[in-house]
Amino acid sequence: MKRFLLLFFCLAAAAAGHAQGTRLWTQSTYTDLQKGTAEGVAIRSDGRLEAAPAATLVTTLASTYAWSLASDQHGNAYLGTGSVTGSPATLLRVGADGKAVKLAEFKEMAVQALVATPSGAIYAATSPDGKVYRVASGGGLDSKPAQIFDSAQTAEKPKYIWALALDPSTQSLYIATGAPAAIYRVNTSQPAIAPELFFKSEDQHIRSLLLAADGTLYAGSDGNGVIYRIARDGKSFALYSAPKREVTALALDSAGNLYAAAVGGKASPNLPPLPIQGNASATATITYLNAGPGNAASSNPLLPDGSDVYRIDPDGTPQKLVTLRDDVAYALTVSEGKLLAATGNKGHIYSIDTAEPGRFIDIAHLDANQAIAFAAAAVNSNNGPGLFIATSNTGKLWLLGGKTAPDATYTSQVFDAGAFSQWGRMEVRAEDPSAIDLYARSGNVENPKGAWSDWRKVNENGGWNNGAPLDIPAARYAQWKAVFHHERASGHQAAAGGKVSAAPTPSLESVSLNYLARNLPPVVDEVVVQTGARVIAANLATANNNVNISFAAPPQNNLFSFQQPDASVVPLAAVKDKTAVTARWQAHDDNGDDLIFSLYYRGDGEQNWQLLKARITERYYSFDSARLPDGGYLLKVVASDAPSHTPGDALTGERASEHFVLDTTPPVLSALNATLQGAAIHASLDARDATSTISHAEYSVDAGPWHYLEPAGKISDSLSEHYDFTAAVPPLPPDAAKPVNPNEHVIAVRVYDLYENMAAVKAMIH
Repeated sequence: MKRFLLLFFCLAAAAAGHAQGTRLWTQSTYTDLQKGTAEGVAIRSDGRLEAAPAATLVTTLASTYAWSLASDQHGNAYLGTGSVTGSPATLLRVGADGKAVKLAEFKEMAVQALVATPSGAIYAATSPDGKVYRVASGGGLDSKPAQIFDSAQTAEKPKYIWALALDPSTQSLYIATGAPAAIYRVNTSQPAIAPELFFKSEDQHIRSLLLAADGTLYAGSDGNGVIYRIARDGKSFALYSAPKREVTALALDSAGNLYAAAVGGKASPNLPPLPIQGNASATATITYLNAGPGNAASSNPLLPDGSDVYRIDPDGTPQKLVTLRDDVAYALTVSEGKLLAATGNKGHIYSIDTAEPGRFIDIAHLDANQAIAFAAAAVNSNNGPGLFIATSNTGKLWLLGGKTAPDATYTSQVFDAGAFSQWGRMEVRAEDPSAIDLYARSGNVENPKGAWSDWRKVNENGGWNNGAPLDIPAARYAQWKAVFHHERASGHQAAAGGKVSAAPTPSLESVSLNYLARNLPPVVDEVVVQTGARVIAANLATANNNVNISFAAPPQNNLFSFQQPDASVVPLAAVKDKTAVTARWQAHDDNGDDLIFSLYYRGDGEQNWQLLKARITERYYSFDSARLPDGGYLLKVVASDAPSHTPGDALTGERASEHFVLDTTPPVLSALNATLQGAAIHASLDARDATSTISHAEYSVDAGPWHYLEPAGKISDSLSEHYDFTAAVPPLPPDAAKPVNPNEHVIAVRVYDLYENMAAVKAMIH
């Protein structure tokens, strides 16, 4: 098979590795591709797209829940439906015309299991209050179902029936039950004979059954996750105890390999309640059928673990094949040598590689939450083998064909370039690209339904493998689409005699879109200036002198406790320093460019901005206040994306701080005039500050305690204040030495401006 490696580049390699320039959006992994929409396209676990078997909707059921499925040799499908609201359970027959005919209606809530026989009889098991009925496949509602098993008439009285298996050679019907876990055997050729307790387990339920051609019965339990092999004589052997608690499905291939799917951690003692009436202690995976977006069951503790699928060789050797982490496997089957799993809660069908563990293919995304059962289809619309699939949420019947879909389509997720962008060429790795058409479109809103461009075929004239650029408008969002035409595959050519040679499978391994984001200027979101603070290494800051510089307006009292509005921005560690000023800023660039900053200042009454510091790489800067005279200022931060662009293409953004005042000079005080008047001192002085208002003053007599001193006008709100006051002379302590001059006293006054700059003066009285 010829292999193509197609690489298209739109700009020089010198641009690679930079924040700017050509960028590449690549989708090449299973996780990436799962985010897109596949219609007839399979997604391989190794990240490859290829055409999948065609999945055709046969019919949509009136009931939301399809619980069971069977088929006959005539191509009819039989579905057991049910409800969680009390509606009666029904048995439907769907013929080749896709029309559903109601064969029977039951008082129970769900038809949990079905078996179709070659003779035309249908056995239907209902839950809760487990019963089994025999229904004629050609009958209708006028044909009354015959009850052949009633769990209430057994000694164990199990509450639920989970699975059925019919041994055609002995006409024995095996019935798997729960609460308690048991298997009963009924002789369908002699219904008068009482049911036989064939097998009993200590687990909670027998959840799955499988009958081999030689009459060997396989059973999977819920509770301990044990897989049993049971001979026709009832002798049992535990083949495997799975790490999971519940074995939900079993399948067998022609070589005798047994496959099992299991869910749930054994450490979880309590499962959610069933969505049907009954004993709350009886639980099973069928609860997921009620799970969906917004439903409580979607938080089920089993879901995060997903499902494990195991292979047990004929000699009994077990091996885990795959873990489906986001899916619950409800059914397994082997079809044309391939192991398939029907899952929820996304309605995916997986083909699991039985030779190489860990590999699988997501071959179908059905329009329903849960794919719950398989049944063989005698023929399909392509006259080839196929499978019926029953789904729930919503209840539907699908036909999975043996041939690939004729025009399979995969649509990628919407890609957000983060900015208005020009779209270049594709880089594609593919096998047999002649059978694949690629399309692309773009838009400026996230939802493609909101006025995007039309789909444009990639190089419509010559095919996408000749390196033509994408013909889509410049925009922020883009999406691509691949259409697989299997009939155009390179090996699909008519040979002699009219036969058609085997066609290779066209596939995509990787699709990448080159794009160039339009350069946008950086944005400075906020600038904070803190006077009297300096950023230093964290280990040098003392516990009593810490300052947090955060993004919020400074309080009026000039304290160092700023409230931070965005918890994702860590406060900047600093210490108090009256001789320092610290600026901090937030900035972003929508292109993701590296930024560099310059800091400017402008004083009150000035028009020009003066450079304080250039090429700052951090988002803060501390400097000595002595570099600027006292006065009012603004700081401006200019952000540039120059590190990521050539000089001619670099852009800038800027923001100025709020107004702040630098004042490092204490007030100027006049001489302190003081005289002794009896037992008191009368004093007066004047204080003036050039920059900020006088904040407050204090006085002390004879080195005594400091007392608040109010100005003559009582309110301290001016650049200059006059003080005229009388201070009492404190009495001598009893044990103090007698002074040489009892009339000698010292009075001191200290005055503060708004920024805590202090000046002091004293006078001595004789």
